Amino acid sequence: MAHREDIQIASHGEILDAWMYPTVDAERSAQSPAIILAQGLGGTKDMRLFEYCERFSAAGFLCVVFDYRYWGKSTGQPRGLVDVEAQLADWNTVIDYVAKLPQVNSEKIGIFGSSFCGGHVIRLAATNPKVKATVSQCPFTDGFASTCAIGFAPLPKLAWLALRDVFWSSQQNPVRVPLLGDPGEAALMSTEECKPGYQRLLPPGMTKLEIDAVPARLILHMPFLYPGAYAKSVPTPIYFAICGRDTVTPPEASLKFVKLAPRGTVEIYKDSNHFDIYVGQLFERAIADYIAFFKTNLAAC
Repeated sequence: MAHREDIQIASHGEILDAWMYPTVDAERSAQSPAIILAQGLGGTKDMRLFEYCERFSAAGFLCVVFDYRYWGKSTGQPRGLVDVEAQLADWNTVIDYVAKLPQVNSEKIGIFGSSFCGGHVIRLAATNPKVKATVSQCPFTDGFASTCAIGFAPLPKLAWLALRDVFWSSQQNPVRVPLLGDPGEAALMSTEECKPGYQRLLPPGMTKLEIDAVPARLILHMPFLYPGAYAKSVPTPIYFAICGRDTVTPPEASLKFVKLAPRGTVEIYKDSNHFDIYVGQLFERAIADYIAFFKTNLAAC
């Protein structure tokens, strides 16, 4: 296991819990390129992201992986709140933090995001000039398409939960919606791959998500989120890992956006569903591709 340090980063009145992985050859390098990572919807940094950090660190990149406010060991109430603008603010805070580290070359900062966060990093790559290269894995690009993937039968119940959360809940006791469900159930992710897929991301010794239901207000925003629309405005190299059998973030919806990125590389992992790419042979293939991309577009530039 690669060496890592526990760090805390102040962000807009909250404290973000993070890990920093120095490069394996840190003693021989005055300044390193850096990669910043965060998880997707309902995920935390201990859900497989340590594996990405260890590989990137061994390849010569300093890594910082963090949990958003309201998640993991980061502070903030209510727990499990998914607030897109707050998450993007946390991202920008961490980018600023990493850029100021003396051991980091501030002109060589890359970012990595998967699933819901795969959409975040597209938007960040388009709007934050400190970002020089990006990997967006199985990205959430089209909120309407992902909402349709839930199915229409649960939508009335989901909408009712969201309205109750907005109008009749408190910060201490929000109305919550399950993250995961079986097909047809009222949950944020309910296709057949979701429950077993998430189970494979859990760290050793954990059998269920620490937070398995989130404030339901997110449902009112989800259909109107289109982070993929930022792809055409990304001025720097960006690698899109599209999963060909993805039922959570439909590949057809993503492709119409990501193909517009001026310096985009689009790779379709045709045998992967939304979660396969995190583990096993598909992970090995993908991480090798990501390292090659970052070495070409970040370390060597």
